[in-house]
Amino acid sequence: MEVLNFTPLNNRSIRIMYSHRDPSIRKSGAANIFIKNLDKSIDNKALHDTFSSFGNILSCKIATDPNGQSKGYGFVQFENAESAQNAIDKLNGMLINDKQVYVGHFLRKQERESVSDRTKFNNVYVKNLAESTTDDDLKKIFAEYGTITSAVIMRDADGKSKCFGFVNFENADDAAKAVEALNGAKIDDKEWYVGKAQKKYEREQELKSRFEQSAKEAVDKYQGVNLYIKNLDDSIDDGKLKEMFSEFGSITSCKVMQDPSGVSRGSGFVAFSTPEEASRALTEMNGKMVVSKPLYVAVAQRKEERRARLQAQFSQMRPVAMPPSIAPRMPMYPPGAPGIGQQLFYGQPPPAMIPQVIII
Repeated sequence: MEVLNFTPLNNRSIRIMYSHRDPSIRKSGAANIFIKNLDKSIDNKALHDTFSSFGNILSCKIATDPNGQSKGYGFVQFENAESAQNAIDKLNGMLINDKQVYVGHFLRKQERESVSDRTKFNNVYVKNLAESTTDDDLKKIFAEYGTITSAVIMRDADGKSKCFGFVNFENADDAAKAVEALNGAKIDDKEWYVGKAQKKYEREQELKSRFEQSAKEAVDKYQGVNLYIKNLDDSIDDGKLKEMFSEFGSITSCKVMQDPSGVSRGSGFVAFSTPEEASRALTEMNGKMVVSKPLYVAVAQRKEERRARLQAQFSQMRPVAMPPSIAPRMPMYPPGAPGIGQQLFYGQPPPAMIPQVIII
């Protein structure tokens, strides 16, 4: 390895590094550092020689373009985190070939994106503008907070305002001041939204985070008080379902699930104000005959919780030996398992039962 490493081959140096069979080590970025603002003359060998004094190096690479020219940054992965930290402490901000280099911990793409969310910004997004607002109006209002390089209102093909636009500041601090001062301000009877201009993936990530948070809050709110009911007769609507369960306590919400055409799916949810009320309703109503059909009532669960419980339940089952002549042609499932297609919450199935066959 010492002999062949960095040996030129087809005008490019060979790079040999230690192999890790465990992909988690390769992808974790542990003891991996990032170096930027490197002089273009520094190659893999020069980078290796510079950092080798801090510990055993597993991998060392200069990023290059298709022509093999340095992009001015690279990566060094040490055998342990202590060596990496020592290299950062000693070399970050130092001059290498008369250029001050940055040396820091390597961050994966997701981590870089989360950090970028907290970094400064120059471009500001403005929405809920009046249709009469012009580019010059936008410039005039935002110029009070600092020097702006551009201000534009987005328009459709006919030139009609889309009621939103962008303002770019020369200084990031001025952009932050404008956001703080103008977000929520009422201008021309319109309440403006002013914030950091985001890329598409940033908006999608923020919307996803908000949705997951609201879903979690809904689950936490109804934890232990929300009941799942199935095997409902088609004649049972929201009002009748509420009437059936109202004797057990104060109902905060009640809903029969329907398909897009408005036909009952035969299942629904009833939420009580306290877990004690929900427990009484479950005890009294589970198995009760309503319009010649026995109700199935259980504490509502999230889809993930129900799936995990079912997997654990089925994994504990033991197959029962049967003669070929009487073996069932269809797979057996525990009776009363919830139907497929419900959203967000599912009922908890009763203990599985498998018929036993005595072999003579």
